Amino acid sequence: MDEPVICFGQQPCGFFPKRFLYSKIITARKLREKIGGKIVFFFHDSDHDHRETMTILEERHSQRLDHLNFLCENSLQKKYSPLYAKRIEHDWKANMHRQLPNYVDKDLVDLFGNVKANAVADFCLEMYRGMGLVDDMEIVRSSDPNARRQAIAIDDYYVDVEHDGECVRARKSEGKLLLHKGGDVYIELQAQKYDKSKISPARDTRLPWMQSIVQCSHYIAGASEIKYMNTADTPEINFIERDFIDRLNEAYVGKAC
Repeated sequence: MDEPVICFGQQPCGFFPKRFLYSKIITARKLREKIGGKIVFFFHDSDHDHRETMTILEERHSQRLDHLNFLCENSLQKKYSPLYAKRIEHDWKANMHRQLPNYVDKDLVDLFGNVKANAVADFCLEMYRGMGLVDDMEIVRSSDPNARRQAIAIDDYYVDVEHDGECVRARKSEGKLLLHKGGDVYIELQAQKYDKSKISPARDTRLPWMQSIVQCSHYIAGASEIKYMNTADTPEINFIERDFIDRLNEAYVGKAC
């Protein structure tokens, strides 16, 4: 490895990013100042959990914490489509834009209004770019077919397939493609042909799958993330816990930490 490669991973985590993502970014930049190299943001936009993009903002007058999120075009997308394929409901942006002055400064309201993206993951990433949070970083998206083809083969994964006219993220289990309906209930989908370009990892296979693509020397891990990672799978990586940040699940809107 010619130079250090400092990586952190995160799903799209709100149209203003959660403060724990801001902490990962700051930790990665501090490390780069010490050791040099480059930073890679592994943007896990193939996750499908709608709750990941919940944006928690403080209302200016009441100091109430409000939980805001995207509206998707239909319920199938909301529950099962990967974040890169969840399309934003037509009126959502205009309605949210009118509300934002109650929460954030004008520059962020204007930034939000200028974003043109129609998919949830794209919208989040454009906001992060506009806020200057990902300047001078390489961004690798887990939805990128070329990145997926480059990755190692894994035995625990999801597959992006078509169901009722939508792209959905189905779990491959015992030769079946399944959508989790709730509890112990699953929807079994028709068998479909697919290749590596449609596969994304499950939680326990994400680390070696990601590493086979980014080949990092250092990984910035969240406080809970480091607990479930099997670091023995990638002994070549130096794992570093992100810096502490309070109110970690609230949105970062440019205020000092």
